[in-house]
Amino acid sequence: MSQELERVYTINLGKAWISVDTHRATRSINMIKEFARHHMKIEDIKIEEDLAHQIWARGARSPPRKIRVRMTKTDEGYILVSRFDEDVQSDVTPGKDTKKIEDKGKPAEEESSIVEAKEAPTKEAPKKEAPKKEAPKKEAPKKEAPKKEAPKKK
Repeated sequence: MSQELERVYTINLGKAWISVDTHRATRSINMIKEFARHHMKIEDIKIEEDLAHQIWARGARSPPRKIRVRMTKTDEGYILVSRFDEDVQSDVTPGKDTKKIEDKGKPAEEESSIVEAKEAPTKEAPKKEAPKKEAPKKEAPKKEAPKKEAPKKK
């Protein structure tokens, strides 16, 4: 029986910005490993490739300041640190126009016509666009060199 332990953490990587700017992403990776060792109590840490790409996406000089990770303790005895992707299930709430068909006594033809009527697009008056005004073209004034001659001194 496998007893995998899984936890989700938000790791603050702001102190990586204290480091020299060319070493910030490397420091962020090390900070994630330190955090995992501290919280999961196992020395062997592996960082998933997607997480590493997320940290290095903006280069070595500007890694993210916070990162949300999922840490999983595996049967092989190491901690796998991966990106946290929230599994969102969208709950559709019916609006004013949508109704559930609950009468099962109606024939199938009537039910389908009700559904089709709801899906039909509503006709709206086409919006009139204001005529575009063209800006007058401005020409740069021509500069002519002055033809004044300075008096010659002898």
